[in-house]
Amino acid sequence: MHKILSIAKWEFLEKIKTKIFIISIILTPLLIISLTIIPSYLVSKKPADTKVIGILDPSGIYFKLIKDKTDRLKTNDGLPRYVLVNVYDPSHNLVWLKNETDKELIKNRLDGYMLFQKEQNQQMKIQFRCNGTADITELRTFEEIINMARIEIKLKEAGIAPLVLSELNNRANISAVKVYQNEKDQDSNFLYSFFASLTLVILLMMMILSSGGMLVRSILEEKSNRLIEILISSCTPMELLTGKIIGLSALGLFQMIVWLLIGFFLVGTNSLPAGVFNHIGLMIIYFILGFIFYTGIFVGIGAIVTTEQESQQVTSYLSIILILPVVFSITAIQNPNSELVKILLYIPFTTPSIMLLRFNITQVPTGEIILTLIILIISIFLTIFLASKIFKIGILSYGKRPSIRELYGWIRTKR
Repeated sequence: MHKILSIAKWEFLEKIKTKIFIISIILTPLLIISLTIIPSYLVSKKPADTKVIGILDPSGIYFKLIKDKTDRLKTNDGLPRYVLVNVYDPSHNLVWLKNETDKELIKNRLDGYMLFQKEQNQQMKIQFRCNGTADITELRTFEEIINMARIEIKLKEAGIAPLVLSELNNRANISAVKVYQNEKDQDSNFLYSFFASLTLVILLMMMILSSGGMLVRSILEEKSNRLIEILISSCTPMELLTGKIIGLSALGLFQMIVWLLIGFFLVGTNSLPAGVFNHIGLMIIYFILGFIFYTGIFVGIGAIVTTEQESQQVTSYLSIILILPVVFSITAIQNPNSELVKILLYIPFTTPSIMLLRFNITQVPTGEIILTLIILIISIFLTIFLASKIFKIGILSYGKRPSIRELYGWIRTKR
């Protein structure tokens, strides 16, 4: 046991002192969290500048209706978000007006303008012309305003009372609320919690790939320098294997503690909802078990590969498996109990990630938690058993990478 702990301590201290680890432990979570928080902030943030928008409508009926609605929109400073300009002049034809307004646009006297045209089938065609790339959010805003204006026009033509128009303009807003067994524990930010869970899945994926890559490179370096032979002379292959897994798991646990502290800080600053940590105990368990499972796989990979190129090739296949939960994350949020999600749930390679996603989306049955934990624990023991068989022979094997038949022979050996 003393040798195992010594190996684990050495493995932990050697990895934790590397510059790449020190930078990634802080930079990685901040980068990923920024990718989920900053876009949401930018989308919700009101524009800071007032824009001048032209309306070129030959019918003359839309300008006032659109202006009445855009006048209610304000910037962060309380200024009008849009100033609308009626660029239609009945003394000129539409082609001439369009060309002249385009010139004003190129001279930056307008931020954009809307061109209303009727096609042969009497359908309304609207173009938003601008000197650059149109803002998608802005287009959706004007799209909704114009559609509301069209509804008002049609209702007025049908003789509907103005009071009914006013009531129709009061739009109903739907807010999503996740209800827990305790009625007091409700979360209206469950979508935010989902993206926070997705962030945790990505962190697990990156931690496995970075730590696993370090482990494989470490074993490769020890094999190429023949240092592995000196280590085996003073301890058994099983002690070396166990020490490496414990050391790397401790490294992963240290990373997770730092990331949790960053998460608690973000909750304290209201950058993350507190509901993210409702199931933090179980999420940590799945996080650690998933990390140990993949660590055992990487140990086996490190024992059989002979070059850096081979290790990158083999780990790339694992990367595809690790990315699967991220690919199916939309399916998970739309239907967390779908057949596809249930299948991925009971496959050890995807169990940790899928469970991390599900905790903040739906109520996970206790039986499902127990069953997936049993599957994951059995898979860990089986993986470490197979890795130890491969490790015992592979660490002292040089030359070409072993074939599948040779690996099968290594696993069946009684040594």
